[in-house]
Amino acid sequence: MTQQELLDADVIEDIFNSPDPKNAKKLTKILINRFKKFGDYPKFKKLSELLEELRDRAEKGLITSIEFVKELCKIAKETVQAEKDLELEIQEKSPKATLTELFIELKTDQTPAVVERIVADIDGIVRVISFPRWKKTTSGEREVQQSLRKALLKYQLHKDQVLFDRAYSHIKEYY
Repeated sequence: MTQQELLDADVIEDIFNSPDPKNAKKLTKILINRFKKFGDYPKFKKLSELLEELRDRAEKGLITSIEFVKELCKIAKETVQAEKDLELEIQEKSPKATLTELFIELKTDQTPAVVERIVADIDGIVRVISFPRWKKTTSGEREVQQSLRKALLKYQLHKDQVLFDRAYSHIKEYY
Protein backbone atom coordinates (compact mmCIF):
# COMPACT_ATOMS: atom_id res chain seq x y z
CA MET A 1 0.00 0.00 0.00
CA THR A 2 1.53 3.28 -1.05
CA GLN A 3 1.30 6.49 0.92
CA GLN A 4 -0.93 7.92 -1.81
CA GLU A 5 -3.54 5.19 -1.22
CA LEU A 6 -3.38 5.59 2.53
CA LEU A 7 -5.16 8.92 2.71
CA ASP A 8 -8.87 8.51 2.09
CA ALA A 9 -12.07 8.88 4.12
CA ASP A 10 -12.14 5.22 5.25
CA VAL A 11 -8.57 5.21 6.50
CA ILE A 12 -9.12 8.48 8.34
CA GLU A 13 -12.34 7.11 9.87
CA ASP A 14 -10.54 3.93 11.06
CA ILE A 15 -7.81 5.96 12.74
CA PHE A 16 -10.43 8.26 14.26
CA ASN A 17 -12.43 5.34 15.71
CA SER A 18 -9.44 3.44 17.12
CA PRO A 19 -6.73 5.96 17.99
CA ASP A 20 -3.48 3.99 17.71
CA PRO A 21 -0.29 6.06 18.15
CA LYS A 22 1.43 4.11 15.33
CA ASN A 23 -1.34 4.98 12.88
CA ALA A 24 -1.31 8.59 14.05
CA LYS A 25 2.43 8.73 13.32
CA LYS A 26 1.87 7.26 9.84
CA LEU A 27 -0.92 9.74 9.14
CA THR A 28 1.24 12.64 10.34
CA LYS A 29 4.03 11.57 7.94
CA ILE A 30 1.59 11.30 5.03
CA LEU A 31 0.21 14.77 5.76
CA ILE A 32 3.68 16.29 5.98
CA ASN A 33 4.56 14.78 2.58
CA ARG A 34 1.32 16.10 1.07
CA PHE A 35 1.99 19.57 2.43
CA LYS A 36 5.48 19.51 0.90
CA LYS A 37 4.02 18.44 -2.44
CA PHE A 38 1.35 21.17 -2.46
CA GLY A 39 3.28 23.74 -0.42
CA ASP A 40 2.70 26.58 -2.89
CA TYR A 41 -1.06 26.58 -2.37
CA PRO A 42 -2.34 28.74 0.53
CA LYS A 43 -4.87 26.15 1.73
CA PHE A 44 -2.13 23.56 2.20
CA LYS A 45 0.15 26.07 3.94
CA LYS A 46 -2.64 26.78 6.40
CA LEU A 47 -3.25 23.07 7.02
CA SER A 48 0.48 22.55 7.49
CA GLU A 49 0.54 25.30 10.12
CA LEU A 50 -2.45 23.71 11.88
CA LEU A 51 -0.60 20.39 11.96
CA GLU A 52 2.51 22.04 13.41
CA GLU A 53 0.42 23.74 16.12
CA LEU A 54 -1.27 20.44 16.92
CA ARG A 55 2.05 18.59 17.20
CA ASP A 56 3.41 21.40 19.35
CA ARG A 57 0.42 21.21 21.72
CA ALA A 58 0.80 17.43 21.95
CA GLU A 59 4.53 17.66 22.73
CA LYS A 60 3.83 20.14 25.51
CA GLY A 61 1.21 17.81 26.95
CA LEU A 62 -1.59 20.32 26.45
CA ILE A 63 -3.86 17.72 24.83
CA THR A 64 -4.41 13.97 25.30
CA SER A 65 -3.37 11.46 22.69
CA ILE A 66 -7.04 10.85 21.84
CA GLU A 67 -7.61 14.56 21.30
CA PHE A 68 -4.47 14.64 19.15
CA VAL A 69 -5.73 11.82 16.93
CA LYS A 70 -9.17 13.42 16.56
CA GLU A 71 -7.67 16.79 15.58
CA LEU A 72 -5.22 15.03 13.27
CA CYS A 73 -8.10 13.26 11.51
CA LYS A 74 -9.92 16.55 11.12
CA ILE A 75 -6.83 18.05 9.42
CA ALA A 76 -6.54 14.91 7.24
CA LYS A 77 -10.19 15.24 6.12
CA GLU A 78 -9.62 18.89 5.23
CA THR A 79 -6.49 17.88 3.30
CA VAL A 80 -8.39 15.29 1.27
CA GLN A 81 -11.05 17.91 0.48
CA ALA A 82 -8.42 20.50 -0.44
CA GLU A 83 -6.83 18.01 -2.85
CA LYS A 84 -10.21 17.37 -4.50
CA ASP A 85 -10.84 21.12 -4.80
CA LEU A 86 -7.40 21.66 -6.33
CA GLU A 87 -7.96 18.85 -8.84
CA LEU A 88 -11.27 20.43 -9.91
CA GLU A 89 -9.65 23.85 -10.21
CA ILE A 90 -6.93 22.44 -12.47
CA GLN A 91 -9.47 20.60 -14.66
CA GLU A 92 -11.57 23.74 -15.03
CA LYS A 93 -8.73 25.72 -16.55
CA SER A 94 -9.43 25.76 -20.27
CA PRO A 95 -6.68 26.29 -22.83
CA LYS A 96 -8.08 29.77 -23.46
CA ALA A 97 -8.10 30.65 -19.74
CA THR A 98 -4.50 29.52 -19.30
CA LEU A 99 -3.47 31.40 -22.46
CA THR A 100 -5.09 34.53 -21.00
CA GLU A 101 -3.11 34.04 -17.78
CA LEU A 102 0.09 33.71 -19.82
CA PHE A 103 -0.53 36.98 -21.70
CA ILE A 104 -1.44 38.84 -18.52
CA GLU A 105 1.74 37.54 -16.87
CA LEU A 106 3.94 38.62 -19.81
CA LYS A 107 2.19 41.95 -20.30
CA THR A 108 4.50 44.98 -20.33
CA ASP A 109 3.96 48.71 -20.71
CA GLN A 110 4.33 48.24 -24.47
CA THR A 111 1.76 45.43 -24.61
CA PRO A 112 -1.67 46.60 -25.68
CA ALA A 113 -4.38 46.33 -23.07
CA VAL A 114 -6.47 44.13 -25.34
CA VAL A 115 -5.36 40.80 -23.91
CA GLU A 116 -8.85 39.26 -24.36
CA ARG A 117 -8.89 40.10 -28.08
CA ILE A 118 -5.37 38.75 -28.63
CA VAL A 119 -6.20 35.54 -26.80
CA ALA A 120 -9.54 35.16 -28.61
CA ASP A 121 -7.78 35.61 -31.97
CA ILE A 122 -5.04 33.09 -31.17
CA ASP A 123 -7.52 30.61 -29.69
CA GLY A 124 -9.79 30.91 -32.74
CA ILE A 125 -6.95 30.51 -35.22
CA VAL A 126 -5.37 27.56 -33.44
CA ARG A 127 -8.69 25.74 -33.12
CA VAL A 128 -9.36 26.19 -36.86
CA ILE A 129 -5.94 25.22 -38.22
CA SER A 130 -4.85 22.60 -35.68
CA PHE A 131 -5.76 18.98 -36.30
CA PRO A 132 -5.32 15.79 -34.28
CA ARG A 133 -1.62 15.00 -33.91
CA TRP A 134 -0.57 18.32 -35.53
CA LYS A 135 2.41 18.38 -33.18
CA LYS A 136 3.76 15.22 -34.79
CA THR A 137 4.13 16.78 -38.26
CA THR A 138 6.50 19.50 -39.41
CA SER A 139 3.82 21.06 -41.59
CA GLY A 140 1.35 21.15 -38.66
CA GLU A 141 3.87 22.83 -36.39
CA ARG A 142 4.89 25.29 -39.11
CA GLU A 143 1.25 26.20 -39.82
CA VAL A 144 0.51 26.83 -36.15
CA GLN A 145 3.69 28.89 -35.75
CA GLN A 146 2.87 31.02 -38.80
CA SER A 147 -0.67 31.60 -37.58
CA LEU A 148 0.61 32.60 -34.16
CA ARG A 149 3.06 35.06 -35.75
CA LYS A 150 0.23 36.58 -37.85
CA ALA A 151 -1.97 36.96 -34.78
CA LEU A 152 0.87 38.64 -32.86
CA LEU A 153 1.68 40.86 -35.88
CA LYS A 154 -1.87 42.20 -35.83
CA TYR A 155 -1.09 43.62 -32.35
CA GLN A 156 2.52 44.58 -33.14
CA LEU A 157 3.84 41.86 -30.83
CA HIS A 158 5.50 39.71 -33.52
CA LYS A 159 9.01 40.83 -32.54
CA ASP A 160 8.67 39.69 -28.92
CA GLN A 161 10.46 36.33 -29.15
CA VAL A 162 9.89 35.43 -25.49
CA LEU A 163 6.16 36.00 -25.88
CA PHE A 164 6.11 33.95 -29.09
CA ASP A 165 8.08 31.07 -27.53
CA ARG A 166 5.95 30.95 -24.38
CA ALA A 167 2.69 31.23 -26.34
CA TYR A 168 3.77 28.52 -28.78
CA SER A 169 4.85 26.10 -26.06
CA HIS A 170 1.55 26.80 -24.32
CA ILE A 171 -0.36 26.01 -27.52
CA LYS A 172 1.62 22.77 -27.93
CA GLU A 173 0.74 21.75 -24.40
CA TYR A 174 -2.95 22.67 -24.31
CA TYR A 175 -4.31 22.42 -27.86
